[in-house]
Amino acid sequence: MKIKHIFFDLDHTLWDFEKNSAKTFEYIFSLNEMSIDIQKFLNYYSIINRSYWRLFRNDKVTKEDLRYGRLKDTFDKINYPISDDIIDKISVDYIQHLSSFNYLFEGVFEVLDYLKPNYQMHIITNGFSEVQNRKLVNSKIDSYFDTIITSEEVGVKKPSPKIFEHALETVSAKKNESIMIGDNWEADIMGAKNYGMRAIFCNFDNQSVDDSVASIQHLLELKKYL
Repeated sequence: MKIKHIFFDLDHTLWDFEKNSAKTFEYIFSLNEMSIDIQKFLNYYSIINRSYWRLFRNDKVTKEDLRYGRLKDTFDKINYPISDDIIDKISVDYIQHLSSFNYLFEGVFEVLDYLKPNYQMHIITNGFSEVQNRKLVNSKIDSYFDTIITSEEVGVKKPSPKIFEHALETVSAKKNESIMIGDNWEADIMGAKNYGMRAIFCNFDNQSVDDSVASIQHLLELKKYL
């Protein structure tokens, strides 16, 4: 059956999380007069943050654990002495300022303009509601999407089939009319496939993956499939 509904992930798929996160840390370290080798910090933070998000997806840590732990563990790795009070402040500053930086991946506007006339487009994200909505508005892509589904609002996270089920019910879509596009193999691709939806993997890091799933290395390659 013809695809009618496209569900996009947001971070690392459309919104350049790593670049925007780096800019945010540069800003808030300056704001708090902290002298830190930003590249050294980010080298550790990127890996630690992904690890915490994996735990968060699997309900092994809370939102609060994630926000504190990813910073505490990174500061420990770079041997930067810092109090819990300052970590808590940095955590709040980070969430407050993250959506102030809105670099998108190359080709986002071109591909969304290309898809918009023929499909209903939606977002399914495990990110926190108060931040994700600001990202969409501030990066000027909110108008492309009919519905924003956040795991926080649903109460379950990708790859749980319940979030995909909720999303399809919300927009009155059928599985065979829907496709998921995202960068996370476990959450986006296997989550959608296990629910019975088609998926396209944004393999921007050129990972070695199952070739039974459509895979792209640049967003404009979506034109080959849609």
